[in-house]
Amino acid sequence: MQKNSEKRPWGSYCVIDQGEKFLVKEITVLPSSRLSLQYHNHRKEHWVILEGEAVVTKADKTITLKEGEHIDIEIKEIHCIENKTASTLKVLEVQRGEILKEEDIVRINDIYGRTE
Repeated sequence: MQKNSEKRPWGSYCVIDQGEKFLVKEITVLPSSRLSLQYHNHRKEHWVILEGEAVVTKADKTITLKEGEHIDIEIKEIHCIENKTASTLKVLEVQRGEILKEEDIVRINDIYGRTE
């Protein structure tokens, strides 16, 4: 785990860069793990799969993405990323918006029991 990374029940993330109205993270999702089903009121996200295979929920669709593929998540769009494989999943996430804080996460469903 990198020095400035944050641990989560599903893996970890590390902030790579940030500036006015953007934030870039490398997200590591452990095998058989998933982030919460959620949305954001103030930011869009662009995900690029760096390593592994991701199962992405985007609104009412489920999409499988492999290394090198990408997807955009709009403001207030319900989304989730899941690693159903036995290998680590790495995702580059670029956030764009006026407010780029973890407090902008609105969880709908979380298998780890988190509500905030």
